[in-house]
Amino acid sequence: MSTPARTAIVTIAPTGGGLTRAQHPHVPTQPGQIAEDVARCVAAGASVAALHARRPDDQATCDAATYRRINDLVRERCPQVVVNNSTGGGIDGDMAVPMPDGTWEVSWEQRLRGLDGGADMCTLDAMTFFAQAGGREVLMKTPPSRGRELAERMRAKGIKPEWEAFGPTHLVQDVATLIGAGYDEPPHLVNLCLGLHGVFQGAMPYTPAVLRGMVDLLPPCSVFSVSLVGRFDPRALADVLLLGGHVRVGLEDTPLDDRGETTTNLACVERVVALIRHLGMEPATPAQARALLGLPEVTA
Repeated sequence: MSTPARTAIVTIAPTGGGLTRAQHPHVPTQPGQIAEDVARCVAAGASVAALHARRPDDQATCDAATYRRINDLVRERCPQVVVNNSTGGGIDGDMAVPMPDGTWEVSWEQRLRGLDGGADMCTLDAMTFFAQAGGREVLMKTPPSRGRELAERMRAKGIKPEWEAFGPTHLVQDVATLIGAGYDEPPHLVNLCLGLHGVFQGAMPYTPAVLRGMVDLLPPCSVFSVSLVGRFDPRALADVLLLGGHVRVGLEDTPLDDRGETTTNLACVERVVALIRHLGMEPATPAQARALLGLPEVTA
C-alpha cells in the first residue's frame, strides 16, 4: 500500500508593503486586482493568501475597511483559502509617521487597525528594527508590551498569529516568550523571512546553514514556512521543502525570476508547485492547509 505524498502549503504574497505598479507592471495593489490574482494562484495550487492593503495611490495602509474589502472579494472567489493580513503594513503611506529627529516610525495605531479586517490569521511581528528604504530610516517599534498587546488582541478576536522571524533572536526571545505565555495554541505557524538583510536591521540572508540554524530554534509544535526574498530561487525552495517546511512565494518577496526578469504571482505559484511535485510531494489544498494550521473548516 503506497504512502500518501506529503503536502506542502504554498502561500501567495501578491502585493507586499512597498512595490508599486510604477515599479512593477504585474503587482496588484487594489482590492479587485488582488482578489483576481489570488484566485488565479489558488487555482494553480496556493492555499494561503498573505495580504497587504494599499491606498488608491498604491501606498501602504492597514485600514480595516480596505482589508475587509480585499478579504471579502478573495473569499467570494476562493471560500476555503486561508486569509492572512499583515499588521506590519509597510513603510510609507498611512504607515510612516515622521519623528522630530528626522527618522520615521511605523504607526502603531495603523498596525492595530490591521487586526479588524476579518482575517483568519494576521502576522505578528514582535520585533523592533530599523528599515532603510526610499532614503528613509523607518523604525518598527515593538517593545515586549506591544508584542503582548498584539497577541492579546488576536486571541480576543479569534485570529491565529503567524509569527514572523527575520533572525534567530526573534525566535528565542520574542516568539518563544509569547508562545510560552500561552498566546497561541499549537500548531504554531512561524514564517522565517530570509534575504531582508539589506533592508532590515538584524535580518539574516538565506544560506543552507542559516536556514538549518533557525529551524533548530523553532518552538516545539511549530509548522514553519519560509519567505526567500530576492529572485525566485528553486534550489533554496527545494532546501526548505526537503527540511519539512512550507513555502511563501509571490511579488512581495520575488518580483524577479531566476533570470532577473519581471515575473507574475501566477508564474511563481506554478513554478513552486512543479518543484513540489518534482520532489514527490503535493501542494496542500486550502482545506488541507487549514487542518495543518489548526484552523476551522469552512462550511457552506
